[in-house]
Amino acid sequence: MKANEVFRKTIKFVWLKLALGGCAIAFSIVLGLILLGISALDKNGVVGVYALMIWFCLSVAAVGISQYYLGYLLKAGHIAVVTSLVTKGSLPENPFEYGVGMVKKKFATAAAYFAVDRLVSGAVKQINSGLDIVGNILGKIPGMDSVVSFAKSFVNIALGNVDECCLAYTFYHEEQSAFKSAADGVVIYFQNWKVILKNALKTALIDFIVSAIAGLLLLLAMMGILNIMGLPGFGVFFVAFMLTMMIVLIVKSAVMDSYTMVCMVCSYMQVAPSTEITFDLYDKLCNLSLKFKNLFQRAKEA
Repeated sequence: MKANEVFRKTIKFVWLKLALGGCAIAFSIVLGLILLGISALDKNGVVGVYALMIWFCLSVAAVGISQYYLGYLLKAGHIAVVTSLVTKGSLPENPFEYGVGMVKKKFATAAAYFAVDRLVSGAVKQINSGLDIVGNILGKIPGMDSVVSFAKSFVNIALGNVDECCLAYTFYHEEQSAFKSAADGVVIYFQNWKVILKNALKTALIDFIVSAIAGLLLLLAMMGILNIMGLPGFGVFFVAFMLTMMIVLIVKSAVMDSYTMVCMVCSYMQVAPSTEITFDLYDKLCNLSLKFKNLFQRAKEA
């Protein structure tokens, strides 16, 4: 099944992510209007400065809770449903309930999910750093140091969704512990890195271009709106920038990152089930990555 079709069939999760982020933005806007009204009563601007600081802190907290806690769990449910659809060819009868049930079954608690996710993400980055793929390709060319540095940064961005592929493998192997499946998933990525990295770079480039253009246009629009509202000059750019970053982050996380995740999982699950794991790679990867060593140790304990 193609990624576009999988994305369309699981788009309910995208709407839920947008709704979650929309609540954080609505809270920030309402809070901002209240604090703006309070600061308007002050003549010397001191209250305005404190109001801006309060607005910033509470807005960041709202986005953090919605995107990096509730959003993570929602993403995990989405990964479970995408994995089921890709491997079985059909959507579960109640996708949302199925996703929630699978997350609870595999991880039991949010803390367990975060632990596996962080270990997998760290392991993938350390392994790629140890392999120094980009450096080996470009490093021999004179004067390419800056290019190599940028390319490595871009590769790290592109590989931000590889950990989600490894987590998809945990849902595919329901009979194993999450730590064992995640460790196997990292090894499978390592054995198929050329195919997976190629798709990761392509989707990351599209994501970067779309997000940059949309963010710039939105920033200009926000500054125009805030100027019309009569916000004090020193705060126009700051508030416009903050709101723009919040909106871009939320929309990117809900739409672009979800699409990227679907593309990556589809690509990964095409090769993962048929990959024969080379078991001597576990020791090699443990030497390359302390995170993987920790993950592998947890897998053996489980």
